[in-house]
Amino acid sequence: MLIRIEAVDLPGRTHPVPIGRNGPEEPREVHVAVQRRSRPGELLDPHPGDAESATWTLECTATAGPTGTDVQGPYVQDRLGRRFVYLSWGTVDEEGVFSMFRRAKLMLDMVPADVLAEAAREGVLVARLGLTDPQGGPLCARVVPPHVTWTAERDTYAPVRAKDV
Repeated sequence: MLIRIEAVDLPGRTHPVPIGRNGPEEPREVHVAVQRRSRPGELLDPHPGDAESATWTLECTATAGPTGTDVQGPYVQDRLGRRFVYLSWGTVDEEGVFSMFRRAKLMLDMVPADVLAEAAREGVLVARLGLTDPQGGPLCARVVPPHVTWTAERDTYAPVRAKDV
């Protein structure tokens, strides 16, 4: 199964971000990327904060079990049995080094069970969301419906199997 994240309404590339706990704010080069599980420095496809949109496609496995569909993969986090995907916000310096300052969690346990089961059958679980918070900054914390819409779609790039012909 694939997870495709389709994001719009990014907050901007030079949005002020807090420096230190209570320090002043200053404009920085803001980017967003998907963080690999257990490797916060390994990021998938960073997009500038002023991009018109951002899309990521993650490979994963979906296994039906007695408690529902379990999703695992290199970009699926697992904390206390709750699966989610991190969208990491950071600044990028002149050398291209990404320094994270905030994260958003796309909570997979908030995907309706029927949508997740259908996505496992069809091949793609799609998350659609805006990435600007109500204050105009980068979206952070737990992201749950209605701030994200989850749908199942057929994987149109999957190889055709004999039974599909």
